[in-house]
Amino acid sequence: MNITVICIGKLKETYWADAIKEYSKRLSKYCTLAINELKEEKMPENASNAEEIAVKDAEGKSILKQIKKDAYVIALEIKGKELTSEALSEKIEDLGILGKSDLVFVIGGSIGLSDEVLARADLRLSFSKMTFPHQMMRVILLEQIYRSFKIIRNETYHK
Repeated sequence: MNITVICIGKLKETYWADAIKEYSKRLSKYCTLAINELKEEKMPENASNAEEIAVKDAEGKSILKQIKKDAYVIALEIKGKELTSEALSEKIEDLGILGKSDLVFVIGGSIGLSDEVLARADLRLSFSKMTFPHQMMRVILLEQIYRSFKIIRNETYHK
């Protein structure tokens, strides 16, 4: 299975980058992983609603260019569906059985995802009703994907 994580902005802090490296290494046993960091658009301070929409739309166009036509897209969205780790692993396993070999997870920037990206998503996934920094979400997402593969393979993993 090919898993791509498309995210807005670059990781600057070494502790996040180190965690991403660790989970990328662990995941290499189960899938081909690619992390595509896209440019974060500049937003004026005290941006208007229209300016925020323009930024989301520009970032959205950049995201959509990275997605293959036949990819299954999971957008991380606070208003999305909440799943348990077991349910996420079941979803990933079912997609593999259905022949969906290209899975794309999308993490937006600090103001979220454009309507166009959300419309392209096959699943809108929420990890919580709380808001997390998008850098932290990369780590949480990779950990949950790793946990999913461990569950699918019935391998032990620290709970």
